[in-house]
Amino acid sequence: MKAKKFDTDFDDNKDLTAVLDISQSRRPLQKQKRINVNFPDWMIDSLDREAKRLGVTRQSIIKIWLAERLEQTIPEE
Repeated sequence: MKAKKFDTDFDDNKDLTAVLDISQSRRPLQKQKRINVNFPDWMIDSLDREAKRLGVTRQSIIKIWLAERLEQTIPEE
């Protein structure tokens, strides 16, 4: 597919997944690194209640809240 046709189809919201090779695609800045964090019991209980209310895991709620906070505090480059 030529680039011009690809651009036109993209702009027309056509499904382009059949013409893309996503076998080696990567999401930038998504490399994972394991860390250990100690929380007091009351905090873990609160995290678990909120995670259950939202239907997500404890790890997910921690990641979501940290990401939201970091987006608020990190100046745009």
